Amino acid sequence: MPSNDARNLLHTAVPTAAVGVIAVAVSGVVAGGKGALGAGIGTLLAILFMGIGLYVLQWTAKTLPQLFQAMGLMLYVAQLLLLLIFVALFKNTSLFNPKAFAVGLVLATVVWMAAQARAHMKAKIFYVDPEPEKKSEKPEKPEKSGSSS
Repeated sequence: MPSNDARNLLHTAVPTAAVGVIAVAVSGVVAGGKGALGAGIGTLLAILFMGIGLYVLQWTAKTLPQLFQAMGLMLYVAQLLLLLIFVALFKNTSLFNPKAFAVGLVLATVVWMAAQARAHMKAKIFYVDPEPEKKSEKPEKPEKSGSSS
């Protein structure tokens, strides 16, 4: 992973994990051990889904840039479907508190998106590729900009 990609991942995953720890602590106080477990699972699921999504989008941007937008839309739909499947499988579980799970998942997702937007805004990414300087023995003749009379 190039350093810029790793930096973006670091700038998004760390705040998300910090909010996840807070959500686990608050859920543990409010709903007990099952609440803490639910918030932890929700946070981990959000970090996992968003991290894989970021990796796939960066890979797509580098290898198949013409498919970037379509892949982004398809990826978000796939993430929602996988989350729906996870929720459907654990709908009636007594393993964790579903409300704490939902709070952890939503908080982690919102913080991830905000941190990713901030990291992208702070990144110094060229939008135009700079041309390398030409080293020639003869200086180039300036082009005429006026009329040729």
